[in-house]
Amino acid sequence: MSTESPVLRFTDNHCHLYDPRVLGGTDELVEAARAAGVHRMITVGCDRETSLAAIDIAARYTDVWATVGLHPHEAKFGVHTVADLVSEPKVVAIGECGLDYFYDHSARDEQKQAFAEQIRLAHEHQLPLVIHTRDAWDETFEILDSEGMPPNTIFHCFSGGPAEADSCLERGGFLSFSGIVTFKNAEPLREAARRCPLDRMLIETDAPYLAPIPHRGRPNQPSYVTFVAESLALTTNRTLREIAEATDHNAVIAFRLPSP
Repeated sequence: MSTESPVLRFTDNHCHLYDPRVLGGTDELVEAARAAGVHRMITVGCDRETSLAAIDIAARYTDVWATVGLHPHEAKFGVHTVADLVSEPKVVAIGECGLDYFYDHSARDEQKQAFAEQIRLAHEHQLPLVIHTRDAWDETFEILDSEGMPPNTIFHCFSGGPAEADSCLERGGFLSFSGIVTFKNAEPLREAARRCPLDRMLIETDAPYLAPIPHRGRPNQPSYVTFVAESLALTTNRTLREIAEATDHNAVIAFRLPSP
């Protein structure tokens, strides 16, 4: 009878496998992720072109799923540009969508309208919602409360502090932590992580963005999600196995993925 512990497995619930800044191409990224124990990846759409790319990639790999969404930067193009894609095979969520008042690449009224419309799409198709919010927490919550927050809502690349975490959790959301949690100046985020119940915690890379320490400054990739898990384990005084198993299970629940 074997006494070996089961191999740790991880889900990267938010990455951009189609991005041209990804070195080595999608095949190499997926193989590297698998070698690191990442057995599920969700590649996320931000407009029509990238949503189609995500759908295509998901069709090529058994362990990759896709989302369809209109990022707040692209809100000016209108949700109609992606709405017809939500029923494509292996699409598991709407998003990323939300508000970004840091860059304001689309007018704020356009962002609000696109966000509200995508919340309605999530309700209509009974799909999870993936939220991007930056410098717009109050307005994000106002729109969610007005439209009704979908039951499975993921706050992608959560970068708020304890107060924002509490507001997300009170509404039933999942907090998805990225490589930011490894950064030296991210103590408010680590405090938020300590307040997050294990059953509401997810991990992601947002590859090719936000590579964790010790890879900061280089293009990120899904295999690096293990560093996010390690940082959360240290931050929350849990074992790496606890973080890996909980976040992997939570991804199945949040995105309604098939269980292994």
